[in-house]
Amino acid sequence: MKTSASLLFAAALAIAGAAHADAGHHHADSGAAIGQPGLMVDVTRTVKIEMGDNMRFTPANIQVKQGETVRFLVSNSGQLKHEMVIGSAAQLAEHAALMRKMPEMEHEDPNQVTVAPGQSDELVWQFDHAGTLDFACLEPGHYEAGMVGKIVAAPAKAGAN
Repeated sequence: MKTSASLLFAAALAIAGAAHADAGHHHADSGAAIGQPGLMVDVTRTVKIEMGDNMRFTPANIQVKQGETVRFLVSNSGQLKHEMVIGSAAQLAEHAALMRKMPEMEHEDPNQVTVAPGQSDELVWQFDHAGTLDFACLEPGHYEAGMVGKIVAAPAKAGAN
């Protein structure tokens, strides 16, 4: 089940990226086109995110710059398992629906981390393009309770070195 769920979500990300490339313009919810998994060697800063049983991310709104590679240090201060999954709003809603149908589904995708109570993990993301990217906890019921956030990647300044 773990592999098939990962393959489904990876396929959805690839399709969204391909559709975005064919469209020739940016959409606010084209998460796959805004960024990709990054490498620790390229990290320019670390953003700490806390997840809790209040079904919220702190902070829930994050500002980055196009071209930046960010290390998200994700901590779970709650008693429940939580996760941070990066994607477009449409991808996250679709994945949340799958999680409701298969609550025991586990996945290890490069755009997400699942964090046990009292633990921390990290996710490195490179923001290739300007735009808005969403993130959410897709544990059953958490997305529906409002455990979502947004990352805004501001355009790189023209002529910047």
